[in-house]
Order: sequence, then C-alpha cells, then structure tokens
Amino acid sequence: MKQSYPKVRPGSVRLKTSAMRDAGFNGTAPYIAGDAGVDTMQGFQPSVLAPDAEIGPGRERITARTRDLVRNNGWAAGAVSKEVDAIIGANFRPLCKPDWRALGLDPDWAKEFKEVLEARWRNYADDPRKLADTTRAQTVSQMFGTAYRGYMLEGEALGVINWRVRRQTHTTLRLVDPDLLSNPQNVGDTHRRRGGVDLTSYGAASAYNFRQGHPNTTWSDIDGFRWKRIRREGRNGRPQVIHFFDKLRDGQTRGVSRLAPIVEKLRMEDHYSKVELQAAVINAVLAAFIKSPMGPDAVDEIFGDGDSKNILAMQSDRADFYNENKIRLGGSRVTMLYPNDEIGMVQTSRPAAQFADFEAAVLRHIASGLGISYEQLASDWSKTNYSSARAAMIEIWRGWTARRISFAQGFCQLYFMAWLEEQIMDGHVPLPSSAPDFYENWTAYARAKWIGPGKGFVDPVKEAQAAAMRVALGMSTLEEEAAELTGTDFADNIEQIKREISVLPEGTLHPMQESFAKLIGHNGGPDLNPED
Repeated sequence: MKQSYPKVRPGSVRLKTSAMRDAGFNGTAPYIAGDAGVDTMQGFQPSVLAPDAEIGPGRERITARTRDLVRNNGWAAGAVSKEVDAIIGANFRPLCKPDWRALGLDPDWAKEFKEVLEARWRNYADDPRKLADTTRAQTVSQMFGTAYRGYMLEGEALGVINWRVRRQTHTTLRLVDPDLLSNPQNVGDTHRRRGGVDLTSYGAASAYNFRQGHPNTTWSDIDGFRWKRIRREGRNGRPQVIHFFDKLRDGQTRGVSRLAPIVEKLRMEDHYSKVELQAAVINAVLAAFIKSPMGPDAVDEIFGDGDSKNILAMQSDRADFYNENKIRLGGSRVTMLYPNDEIGMVQTSRPAAQFADFEAAVLRHIASGLGISYEQLASDWSKTNYSSARAAMIEIWRGWTARRISFAQGFCQLYFMAWLEEQIMDGHVPLPSSAPDFYENWTAYARAKWIGPGKGFVDPVKEAQAAAMRVALGMSTLEEEAAELTGTDFADNIEQIKREISVLPEGTLHPMQESFAKLIGHNGGPDLNPED
C-alpha cells in the first residue's frame, strides 16, 4: 500500500520562516543566548567584567537600598529576621569535638577536655556583663546574630579580634561596619589593594584598611579621615580580622548583599501595595457625596450670562441650608436635601480583585530569591497541608544548614580558635604532658560543631518516630538528632534526665522513663549518690 503524505502548499514554509523572523526568532548562532541577531535579545548586552569591577562601583548603592528596604519594608524585614532567628537564634554555641585520634590522645581525655572547655565558653559567652564584646553591648550569640544580619544586608560580616591586657577576659570581638573597610584616602583600586583589602601576589587577603570613623555622620569627626591597617593574622597565626562573604568568582575581594537580586521586585511590590492601600483608604473615607443639578449649562440657562449676583446668592443660600441641616452618614439619617440635590455613593472597587494573586506571585519570586518558601515569607499557611509543609521544611532547611555551617566555619570558628589560644596559654584548660604542640595542631584542638535553633516539628509524633528509626538503623546518632530537631546538646540532656529520674519517687515514672532509667542504670527513687 502506497503511503500518503500531507500536501504542503508552495510558499508555506517560506511564510512560516518569515513570520518567525518578524517575531524575532531568527537565530543564526548555535546558542540563541549568544546570537547578536535575535530581536528579542537586542537590548540585553551585559558586559564581561572582573569580579571586583562588577561589585565595586555599585556596592555602596546596593547596600544603601537594601538597608532602606529592611528599615521600611515589612516583607524584607521579616525575611531577614526569620533567617537570622533560624540560623543563629538566641544561643549559637559550639559542641567541642577535639580530634583525639589526630592528636594521638585517648577518648577519655577528649571527653574531659570537651566538658571543661564548654563550661568555660558558657561562662564567657553568656556573661551578662558582656565582656566578650569590645564595646560591651552584646553577648557572643548576639554578636553572631548581628554579624549574620550584616552578611545578609551588606554581603559580608566583619570583625576584629582584640587582646585587652587589663581585662578579666583578654580576647574580645569588635564587629566592624563594612562601610569602614576602604582604601586609604579613598584612592582607586589597584592590583594589590581592592576595596580596602591588601592582597598577596597569590590573591590572598593579607591585611585590611579600616577608616576610623564613618564618613557620613551628623557631627564633625576627624576620625573619618584616618585609616588603620590591621594584618589578617598575628603572631603564631592568631586570627585578628574575620572577613566572611560568599565568594562566587575567583578574584572576588568583597561581598554583595544577598538581597541584591530582589531589590527591584521588593521596591515595586511595596509601591504597588501602597497605591492600593491609599485608594482603599480614599474609598473608605469618601463614602458618599451630594450631586447638584446646577451645572454650567443650567446656570447659564437660568441666570443668563454675567448674572453673578444671583449665582452667588443661590450658592450662599445653599451653604446656609447645609449648615443648618447637618448631613451625616454612619448612624444618622439624611432627613432633607437642598431642592434638586441628590446623594451619590462612591463605588468601592479597591483593592483590585487581582491584587491578592498579584502580590502572592511577587512574594513567591522574592521568597525564591531568599531561599525560603512563600508560606514562611508571607506567614500564609492557609493552603498548606502536612506533606507540603514537610517538603518545604526539608528543602529550606537544607539551604539553611549549608549557610549555618559556612558562617560557623568562616566567622565563628576563627573567633573560637583565638579564644581557645588564650585558655590554653593562660593555663585555664591544661593539656596532658604527652599532648602535641598546640600551635601545630590548633585546628584539631579547636574542632567543634556549631548548633543553633532546632528544625522544629510539623508533626511531633511522626518526627520523633522517624528520628528513633534513623538512630536504630545507624543512619544518625542521638547527638545529631537532638541538635537538629531541638537545638540541644545530647550530653547535657542525659545528665539532666539522670538527675530528674534520681529524685522521682518509685512508681511515678512514665513507661518510657522507666525504660530509659534501666538503660542508664537507675531504678527510680531518691539517689543519695547520683555521681556514682
């Protein structure tokens, strides 16, 4: 059987190609993105620049705009606060894990070292006198929160680690405004100094130049014209300047705000919302009006041209009428109108019917740029079920975990290492005689995992059961689950549970508590020697 094919009219292919060309789809290069002849890409001609050339010229303007948005835009302020609270929280602290294998020491020493070090850190970091802060304004966790907030807004977190001789605590941290990091005398960037950062021939930061006062103040400050150069590291490699930012390209020296890609959308959404709100307020205030039949044509017909005295007399009589007969709405009835006047009602068509959908679409775009869900940004859980909430939490927590680890390693850990040096060198935390040299094994002694707020629960029962199954199958540990779900230290939890079980009367324990008591060797009832 002979196969038949559809007939093609002469010229139809040519017409189709011509229409596509007229619409701008006339690509001639293998990649449309690189085709200079595509009409739809004609106005899209960005330049290829060096990393610092991309960031440097517009960095101050970007920073000023993001700060203004977070000050005045509720969505931006809420998004930043939510991320800072989720990653840093109220008590961002290290779980010390000295690498006893690398140090050639035994695990019993590591356990004792961990307990002593963490106890001293708690006294230091949570001291209400705030001795850890050079300016004595914040505790350590509060300083970490401020630094992370600055990282989100300005794109980088800056700190200077000081050594205060006459203080009870020698190691202190001074958070530095990124505006103060600049080239001395505001000279232009060079190959070896860019954005206030001195670079080695290999491109590594070696020193930082800090302006001693902000250039824009409400008072006369001579410090704004003086700079101080501080080396990145001091003697024996002690950290002196901490500079944390997201390095996205090789050769990048300074960071850029994480809000930069969504500044325009935030600004436009904010303006649109204000316009809709203003229109709704006007509609609410101006609910009704009085319509007069005396238009220009009617006035000319009745009074004739130039008969202004009669016109003014009528308007005066009309005004006196309404002064004597108050016309009120909202609880009061309109009893009488001037002859031929009518009541007109304002049609309340604002906010527009599509306002909610449009705002939701814009907020989804903004939430995606921030790495969070629309529900979290808008605090709108009306269309969320357990499965979708759980999926969103997993996805978002993956990104937050990566940022927490990155910030902890790039900012917090350096500060912790400097503080640990003081503890070791001053003999507050002694090392065994067989311990290897501290400076040669600094990172092994200071190894730690930083924990903050837990992930929380969508369904507490299901989450606890899943955690128990992961531990039973060897996929996780009790310490990992306690840190991730509740943000607590498993070792501290165990010690507290031991004390609680030891003082509970026999027979009053919950079945799960009884099982746990057997596991740790307690039978309930008062324990006169809980240390045993």
